[in-house]
Amino acid sequence: MKTINQLIINNSNYVAPAGRVLIAFMFVMSGLNKINNYGNTAGWMDAMGVPGSLLPIVIVLEVLGGAAIMIGWQTRIAAILFAAFSVMSAAIFHADFSDQNQMIHFMKNVSIAGGFLFLIVHGAGTYSMDNRGKG
Repeated sequence: MKTINQLIINNSNYVAPAGRVLIAFMFVMSGLNKINNYGNTAGWMDAMGVPGSLLPIVIVLEVLGGAAIMIGWQTRIAAILFAAFSVMSAAIFHADFSDQNQMIHFMKNVSIAGGFLFLIVHGAGTYSMDNRGKG
């Protein structure tokens, strides 16, 4: 009987792209949702002290950056941007620790940033645009 370590190691070529899709899917969907709710999102950003005029940049990062992570293209650069974005959005939008829901969102964002740090260090993995033609 194989151990969990053996299963992961033997299937690591598949685990990396699955991990990329899972961590990036949330951002792609969030960016698309921001397009569909543009006015409300820009108003919420303004209310939180962030200019709503920055919303197009956020949407581009979430949708295109998320797609880049999913296919493993320029993964380290995108991961750096997402790690910074996740920490900044946690600090700006979710720093009310008297509200348990906001504290959970804060910790979620910080945890996601940790996942992106792994992508920065280890790269996209075998099945990725970054590593096409290698191996």
